[in-house]
Formats: sequence, C-alpha cells, structure tokens
Amino acid sequence: MEHHNHTNVVNRLKSVSGHINGIITMLEEDRYCIDIIKQIQATQAALARVSELILENHLDTCLTTAIRGDDPNERERVLAEVMEVFRTEHRTK
Repeated sequence: MEHHNHTNVVNRLKSVSGHINGIITMLEEDRYCIDIIKQIQATQAALARVSELILENHLDTCLTTAIRGDDPNERERVLAEVMEVFRTEHRTK
C-alpha cells in the first residue's frame, strides 16, 4: 500500500478506535440507547470505508499484478480471494 493510502487508513482506524472508546464510555454512563446505536452505526460505516480503501488498493496493486503476470494459478488464487471477500460480506448482512 502506498504511503499516502497507508497513512489515511491508519488515521481512519485510529478515529474508529476513538469512536469505540466513546461507545464504551456511553455504555458505562448508561446513555440513551438510540444515541449509542447511532454511534455504533457511524463506527460501522467508518470501518466499511476503511475496508473499501484497502480493497481498492488491493485491486490496484495485487490483483493487477496477478492478472498481468504469467502464472494462471496465481491469477485464479487472487480472483478467488476477492470473490470470497464479497461472499463473506454478503453472508454477514
């Protein structure tokens, strides 16, 4: 992952970590349930964006390299990995 993207992803994850700590505090303080749920949803959206950025990078680098390469087994392996990510995501929804 190129440095700029890496830094962006790390910063986003640090922000998510702060959100999670905030959710824990909200629970400890017995805050209003709907407010807690809204924070959880915001955190999930932020994590989804991080996942998208990492996948985009993977498609631009690893997948592209495998497709342009001479090893058909490597192409199939990398494509299967991407498909499995999508299958897993759809099973969790």
